Amino acid sequence: MNAPDADGLLAEQLLRLTRRLHRSQKRQLEAAEVSITPAQSRLLRTVAHYESPPRMADLAERLEVVPRAVTSLVDGLEASGRVRRVPDPANRRVIRIELTDEGRATLRQLRSARRAAAEDILAPLTAEQREVLGGLLSALVDGVPERRC
Repeated sequence: MNAPDADGLLAEQLLRLTRRLHRSQKRQLEAAEVSITPAQSRLLRTVAHYESPPRMADLAERLEVVPRAVTSLVDGLEASGRVRRVPDPANRRVIRIELTDEGRATLRQLRSARRAAAEDILAPLTAEQREVLGGLLSALVDGVPERRC
């Protein structure tokens, strides 16, 4: 009966660590005077992963949200000059979303803030401990149990 309690504690620690990472990243962004919501930053990163500008429907599917939510996020990012709506060259009724230079600059700032937040959180760990943690997190993210010797 100890396992559920231990698993519950681990889950709580992971949640607390995630919140700490988000707070640290938020502070980094505020210091750099970057005004963007977490949902907008997620959409911006998602747009950047496509080789060509995605459709709004593609973004909604990838983000697992309703299309209306993507429309609201794109509206905010477009108003700030980070993305723009462009017609699909093959079907002008279809709208695609592309990054602007401002959007790419914001992505660089987001990466920098995430890196600084991670450095802050990982500071107490040695290089070896970071490597072990990275392996454990990869196993959890990928859903592959680590082999025990």
